Amino acid sequence: MVAAVTGLRPTRKCPECGRPSARASFPFCSPRCKAVDLNRWLSGSYVIPGPADEGGAPGDDERS
Repeated sequence: MVAAVTGLRPTRKCPECGRPSARASFPFCSPRCKAVDLNRWLSGSYVIPGPADEGGAPGDDERS
């Protein structure tokens, strides 16, 4: 008798190319897609917006 083995998590699509993800490079489908995503983070393509600056640099108070 052969028992059915279930995965630990459901298969999702690769965020880069849309192919099914692989366990070795989850959530990506391959090391290449994983490297492409890392390169985008390191080059600044992905930006997390922060609060808008309302003046000069910190410490530029106009005190008299």
